[in-house]
Amino acid sequence: MAAYGMQSSPLLPCQMGGNSPCASCKLLRRRCTKDCIFAPFFPSDEPHKFAMVHKVFGASNVSKMLQELPPHQRADAVSSLVYEANARMRDPVYGCVGAISYLQNQVSQLQMQLAVAQAEILCIQMQQEPALPELQMDADDKSFVVHNELSSMAQFMNHPSTSNVPQEALKREYPWT
Repeated sequence: MAAYGMQSSPLLPCQMGGNSPCASCKLLRRRCTKDCIFAPFFPSDEPHKFAMVHKVFGASNVSKMLQELPPHQRADAVSSLVYEANARMRDPVYGCVGAISYLQNQVSQLQMQLAVAQAEILCIQMQQEPALPELQMDADDKSFVVHNELSSMAQFMNHPSTSNVPQEALKREYPWT
């Protein structure tokens, strides 16, 4: 029990000057001491944060992780743990990797849409500009080039995803989207 920086006793007010124990000590029903490693990061008014982290990683593991870090890195570590725990609660298999994969696929699709739009703009500009002597093409050549570009982009956009992430998992709503 000493690994938590807390003693095993009934729930008592935190001795850090506050009126209530931190969210960790409250959930674990332990006395919150002045050297409680969780108190600075899991205030009593945000119990859901610690509950998620505890459920996914376990309080003992989180305590060990935080104790191994220098104090100036602990807040960032807790923020990352809360983010990953939230992602794991929403998607137990892929966690935040599922969200990252979803966003990468979305970026790829948007890049393809942008390329198609740029090709259409180029096509319209080519039709409106007078033909330059060096680059003279007849109308059939222009339409052939543009048609080939657009059809290859359309094939790429309609190609099924090669990602291993199930499409249903990608359709879930994430709080960061």
